Amino acid sequence: MRIVVSGLIGQYAFGGVAWDYIQYLLGFHELGHEVWYLEDTGNWPYHPVKQEATSDCLQNVAYVQRVMEAFGFGDRWIYRNEADNTYYGAAPLADKVLAEADVLVNVSGACWLRDVTARIPCKLFLDGDPMFTQLGHKEKKENTELLLGYTRYYTFGLHVGQVDCKVPTGKIRWLPTVQPISLSHWEKKATPCDFSDAWTTVMNWASYPPKEFQGQLYGQKDMEFLKCVDLPSLSPERFVVAMGQGVGRNRPTQELLRRGWTILEPHEILPDYESYRSFLINSKAEWSIAKHGYVAANSGWFSCRTACYLAAGRPAVVQETGWSHHLPEGEGILSFRTIEEAANKIRRVSEDYSRHSTAARQFARDHLDAPKVCNQLLEG
Repeated sequence: MRIVVSGLIGQYAFGGVAWDYIQYLLGFHELGHEVWYLEDTGNWPYHPVKQEATSDCLQNVAYVQRVMEAFGFGDRWIYRNEADNTYYGAAPLADKVLAEADVLVNVSGACWLRDVTARIPCKLFLDGDPMFTQLGHKEKKENTELLLGYTRYYTFGLHVGQVDCKVPTGKIRWLPTVQPISLSHWEKKATPCDFSDAWTTVMNWASYPPKEFQGQLYGQKDMEFLKCVDLPSLSPERFVVAMGQGVGRNRPTQELLRRGWTILEPHEILPDYESYRSFLINSKAEWSIAKHGYVAANSGWFSCRTACYLAAGRPAVVQETGWSHHLPEGEGILSFRTIEEAANKIRRVSEDYSRHSTAARQFARDHLDAPKVCNQLLEG
């Protein structure tokens, strides 16, 4: 089959964003399908240096080309500039490729459906931001109508649809899925660096303002991080976080430093997919929280970033969102609800690190292997 995977590799040309999408292409390709990458967001390009919208997409296009060539898809990508309706990449073939596609995999809702993509027979919508995706479509009728045009719906919220989950599903039946991982791309040896002994993560202080639903506020990672801000005082481990300053640049940097955290600027240390992978692989393990909305909604969200840590054989102690109802917990990946529980589980991992490292990689093989996950999407 011809499968078109849509994404935001050029729109957000930094950090780990490329991994969120390229591993779908790798998974479908390994299954034997003809795979294309499409970037058609309906938004003007985002300039990574100026940090603003622009009509000039040349930097975005150059990054997409670099990523596609690096992973063997140098002649199978299409980028559409919303500002002037110009195609890049396989531009002469764009309309034909899309018109003859069998499946559209709209990862994180990145593709704005046009006539040519709306006519693709099988369209899969993949939600990577449970609760916020559903509230966003609930707020805008036109978005709801577009969403109803898909064949099947998947979400990283593994608990969505359960009676104790607060994510509003409306008319849609959301199926659980996880980030596919191309395991061979993460089985690399670590190299000594400044954070080889550290528990690390990559996050944004707050990606966008909180949303209200049925009288309750659903917020961002800042709300959950503050509950764990004293973690360095409860553990002898070192904690290094590549943390964006977030909307409004409200990250309390000096206070975090004072409490024992090492804070790195993501745009400096993780400028692209290669440096992002290096950061994860060269870390000791991951400790991380989730967005408050994921936790408060009991969504079961499971992180695409954590999936990469595990594939690299890096254990993870991550916040409980309801995901442990659906995936095994306790070996290689451990969940926590309180700061005290986080400190205890970090100690457990450090005391038997080799066992947890081996278990982390086995978890990835069992549950995250890209061909397996991608095949499940096709089978429904």
